[in-house]
Amino acid sequence: MKDKPLVPPDFVVPLALDTPHFHLRPLTPTVVELDYDAVMSSIDLLQAMFGRDWPHAAFTLSENLQDLVEHGEEFEQRAAFAYTVLSPDGTMCLGCVYINPPRDYPTDARIYMWVRQSAHDQGLDPVLFHTVQTWIETSWPFARVMYPGRKEDGTWAPLGGEVV
Repeated sequence: MKDKPLVPPDFVVPLALDTPHFHLRPLTPTVVELDYDAVMSSIDLLQAMFGRDWPHAAFTLSENLQDLVEHGEEFEQRAAFAYTVLSPDGTMCLGCVYINPPRDYPTDARIYMWVRQSAHDQGLDPVLFHTVQTWIETSWPFARVMYPGRKEDGTWAPLGGEVV
C-alpha cells in the first residue's frame, strides 16, 4: 500500500487517548483476539451501522488478523489510522475508531467508529463519539472532518454500503 500520508510529516501521531471510560490504542495484530470477540459479538449492530455484509457470520479469526495487519501497515505509512477502543482495565475491546483519507469528499478526513453491542447497550457510543470529536479537533491537524453515518447529534444513520 503506497497511499499518500494523511498527515504532515512533522505531525506526531497520537498513540493513545486515555479516559475514565476507555483507552484508545493503535489497532494492531496484538489485539486480534479481543477485536475478533468484539466484532463477532456485534454482527447485527455492525451490519446495520455500516450497511453491508460485514462482518459475515463465517468471518474467521484469520480474516480478522489480515484486517488488523492492513490497519497496522496503514498506520505505519501514515495513510490511515485505526485505533482499538479498550476497556479501562485493558481486558476487553469495546470497539474501534478509524481515521481515513477523504477519498473524493471535500474534507480532510473521514472518521468512523463503533462500539460492541454490550457497550452500545450501556450507552458508550455517544460518549465515544463526543470524546473522539473533541480529540480530533484538539489533537489532529484537520480543518474539516466528516463522520459518515452520523447525524449532527452523533447518532447513527446507516451508511448504505460505504466501505470504511
